[in-house]
Amino acid sequence: MAVTERPPFRELADWLAWVERQHPKSIALGLDRVARVRDALRQQTGCNFDGPIVTVGGTNGKGSTCAMLEAILRAAGYRVGLYTSPHLLRYNERVRIDGVAVSDEQLCASFTRVEAARRGLVAVTSGEPLALTYFEYGTLVAWEIFCGSGLDVVILEVGLGGRLDAVNIFDADCAVLTSIDLDHMDYLGDTREKIGAEKAGIFRPGKVAVVADPLPPASVAVHAERIGADLRLLGRDFGYRGDKQQWQYWSRDSRRSGLAYPALRGANQLLNASAALAALDAIAGRAPVGMDAVRRGFSVLDLPGRFQVLPGRPTVVLDVAHNPHAAAVLSDNLSNMGFFPGTCAVFGMLGDKDIAGVCRAMRGRISAWHVAALPGPRGARAETLVRAIASSEAGGEVRTFDSHRAAYAEARRRAGEGDRIIVFGSFLTVADVLAAIRVDNRNPGTQSS
Repeated sequence: MAVTERPPFRELADWLAWVERQHPKSIALGLDRVARVRDALRQQTGCNFDGPIVTVGGTNGKGSTCAMLEAILRAAGYRVGLYTSPHLLRYNERVRIDGVAVSDEQLCASFTRVEAARRGLVAVTSGEPLALTYFEYGTLVAWEIFCGSGLDVVILEVGLGGRLDAVNIFDADCAVLTSIDLDHMDYLGDTREKIGAEKAGIFRPGKVAVVADPLPPASVAVHAERIGADLRLLGRDFGYRGDKQQWQYWSRDSRRSGLAYPALRGANQLLNASAALAALDAIAGRAPVGMDAVRRGFSVLDLPGRFQVLPGRPTVVLDVAHNPHAAAVLSDNLSNMGFFPGTCAVFGMLGDKDIAGVCRAMRGRISAWHVAALPGPRGARAETLVRAIASSEAGGEVRTFDSHRAAYAEARRRAGEGDRIIVFGSFLTVADVLAAIRVDNRNPGTQSS
């Protein structure tokens, strides 16, 4: 697409390429710009939604919690809109209605309406045309689509932080924090207390705020009390008990017993499941959910890239773990899988992440590392990954490759039938390998093994 071209565009790829160039920064936290475009959009199109809104933030576990909420509400017969980020293979994955990604045509039409609302607005400080980031455009597009889709409930996943994230221009009837840990420290602060205060910015006065972190920083409760939110803490106001066969959820509002474990793998999923049920308690007056819907919802969950174990041999695990907290959870989950003679990691990360911290969390789990750089200015170079593995004393042989597809192909070639391959470190790493796997599945004769 030529730089001189201007919207509207007929192809989604053209829209995405164009909006990516509209702001000088890929991340520019703040609500003023996006709120002004939201207001202009309301004036031009009447865009509004009167049903319950659940906003989900946190360092890790957001995607799983959103998927559980969506699945249970759909099983109860509600029309549900879900906005998440980032995507794995297609941008459309970010905007779902009743579990189905919206079409290119829907997205293009909404980008056109959002751009019409933005056009003509100017920045307050500089007088220059008001610019939106890629994520801000996407948030408004999702909202505009939801407003016109006759939905009963909307679920919004926070992109980064909370207080200044674009999603926070919409008032949540229930806000959920899944976990608080060190990540995005350049934007959110260098301590859990600072990060907790930023993430708690999605709370609203008089509304339920669910916190599923077992040990949340004090700043979360301080903010909730200051604004008058109805704070519900794991272990105090809700929680779970379980054995090897089933589990029970309890809260100040309800008890749900005899629950099968969620279809998503990983010991941490009961934390996310409890947060989802606590959120459903919070909106029960407007969207009640019965036990049958809870059971069916948990049984049909499917969330690619979250401790996703593929069928066949060798065992292949895909996980988007990209910070030390998520890597520690991944490490624990791997230890619960049983014995494997060898475990090879296909690994790549963004350069602004705590690469050494992730490697330390995986210490002793990996017998061979196959690493490659991620594309773009934020992608960590292969040499950086090699140094991080060495400095963290993670152990294991290390080899570098030109791409994660090539790294995965070599891992498949070298792995024995009883071995295990772990693909992790970034959404981009998992997406690259997952795309290659799907091509191989369509063309079995091309598989490397």
